[in-house]
Amino acid sequence: MSEAFPTPEPAPAAPARGISIAASAVTRLRQMLEQRQTPGAGLRIAVKGGGCSGLAYAMEWSEAPREKDKIFEQDGVRVFVDPKSYLYLIGTELVFEDGLMASGFKLKNPNVKSTCGCGESFTVS
Repeated sequence: MSEAFPTPEPAPAAPARGISIAASAVTRLRQMLEQRQTPGAGLRIAVKGGGCSGLAYAMEWSEAPREKDKIFEQDGVRVFVDPKSYLYLIGTELVFEDGLMASGFKLKNPNVKSTCGCGESFTVS
């Protein structure tokens, strides 16, 4: 006679490392790079002090990565992140949303604990 053992629950997923780039962001970045005629450039994402909640994102074009940057690549587009900003961005997904009220790049950051009403700044704990 065999006893039935309950199936163990799966372990919670470990937080994703790095930064992922969604297909929507890849498509838009590729279009923008073609318009700029700088296919080797990348999008630099940084976390800066400031904003209503204490931290804010900054995005700008960069022709090349800096010496200590972390580089994330998806389907030929690159994102550069400095080491300090990376600590706040681990597990983040870059997406591009195109809606009636607003269009733009958004960062889906699992580390954010709260945001302000403007949606431009955040806090982590």
